[in-house]
Amino acid sequence: MKIVGIAACTSGIAHTYIAKQKLEKAAKALGHTARIETQGTIGTEDELTPEEIKAADVVIIAADIKISGKDRFDGKKVVEIPTSMVIKAPKGLINKIEEEIVKA
Repeated sequence: MKIVGIAACTSGIAHTYIAKQKLEKAAKALGHTARIETQGTIGTEDELTPEEIKAADVVIIAADIKISGKDRFDGKKVVEIPTSMVIKAPKGLINKIEEEIVKA
């Protein structure tokens, strides 16, 4: 499964990068790929390309704030979740997405 997404927390620092790291690491451990863009106090980093978005099976938005550029994901399966949920159980989240959304 190819996953793309955005991580963003209220301060745009710690939880943003922890969520990104946990999602990417969990995806790899489960045999998937993940590319996560961050949006925070220093702006957007690792911005997703249109090609990456087009190739993705699912979009995960791990955010505690309003993010910009959601319209890029029109027509995609999108899961929106707080960063705390991603940080606590990234593998469980990916497994649930695979079971409920991608195979549906």
